[in-house]
Amino acid sequence: MNIEQIDFKDKRALIRVDFNVPLNEELQVTDTTRIEAAKPTIVHILEHGGSVVLMSHLGRPDGIEDKYSLKHIVETVSDILGVQVIFASNCVGEETLEQSKTLESGQVLLLENLRFHPEEEQGDTDFAQQLAQLGDVYVNDAFGTAHRAHASTTIIAQFFKEKCFGKLIEQELDSLNKVMNSPTSPVIAILGGAKVSSKITVIENILPKVDHLILAGGMAYTFVKAQGGEIGDSLVEDDKQELALELLEKAKELNTQIHLPVDSVIADSFSEQATRDLSPIDQIADGWMGLDIGEQSRKNFAAVIKECKTILWNGPAGVFEMDVFSKGTIAIGNAVADATANGAFSLVGGGDSVAAVKQFGFENKVSYVSTGGGAMLEMLEGKTLPGIKAVQEQ
Repeated sequence: MNIEQIDFKDKRALIRVDFNVPLNEELQVTDTTRIEAAKPTIVHILEHGGSVVLMSHLGRPDGIEDKYSLKHIVETVSDILGVQVIFASNCVGEETLEQSKTLESGQVLLLENLRFHPEEEQGDTDFAQQLAQLGDVYVNDAFGTAHRAHASTTIIAQFFKEKCFGKLIEQELDSLNKVMNSPTSPVIAILGGAKVSSKITVIENILPKVDHLILAGGMAYTFVKAQGGEIGDSLVEDDKQELALELLEKAKELNTQIHLPVDSVIADSFSEQATRDLSPIDQIADGWMGLDIGEQSRKNFAAVIKECKTILWNGPAGVFEMDVFSKGTIAIGNAVADATANGAFSLVGGGDSVAAVKQFGFENKVSYVSTGGGAMLEMLEGKTLPGIKAVQEQ
């Protein structure tokens, strides 16, 4: 059942949103992306005669902590939705139940932080049942938490006859499906970030599905060293070298081309003020570390990316947070943007690559930017997410 098939007239929609937004010291919202992302789902329900109860977590509170109260975001949510949001000072209990029951069509109620109750993360059935009383229809639109079997994301679904995904999760699943199950060839995955260990299962799962795999960022040095290269003091996982060689061998068998950097921007310390130089990636001297891909690698990668029709990008090419080591990540962003402008489908996901895309202004130049780092990674690993499964089980 999808959101278009449900009649919301005079019904309360209980929506799990991901309003885990950053707040500054004055407890004001500094990035509204996640609230904006939930807006189409909320507006759809209000326009179709329903009322809305929103539930979310914020941060990792230890018990009840005022700085993690969702009351701080009420005005921001109201501004974005164009509706004055009512706030419930608890997410369960008699008073909250009464507030939800008196909602009229077109009204929005925001519940207090779910994680003020340990039962949320414990996936407690009684707690989930209490939450379920607050709505007639359950809508999960929190992709960022869909990989957690929490009370509000997974356990709760069993108490509803009518349940569906919101428009955000539908978009997420559709975008991942385009890359993983029905891509247009040639297909390329660009994987960056610090460690091979965090991406092993992703690499294993996508190798048979892609024509090209670019390995950049810190993880590249483990592959270079495994093949006998000298990498100086660059980041390396010595216990993963054998695995790196196995992955390279598997890629050959599958006829998947793996592209590693050929040169590195090196530095004598992990600092923006460090002395910098350029070196072949397999000839880095002791005392130096690779912190970005070099000019030739950027050109090589851009040439491959521009040939591809389906692009998955997860992880930066270097320490992009430091301006002097951001050029590799920017070069990849430019290549992905160019390919997208020429008709390729591009999906960007994972915390660091999303941050880079926003920082360097590529957000509107790629096809889709995923909102869920951990959830997207688990789907790329081929796992079924509990929050997705719970809604699909009608």
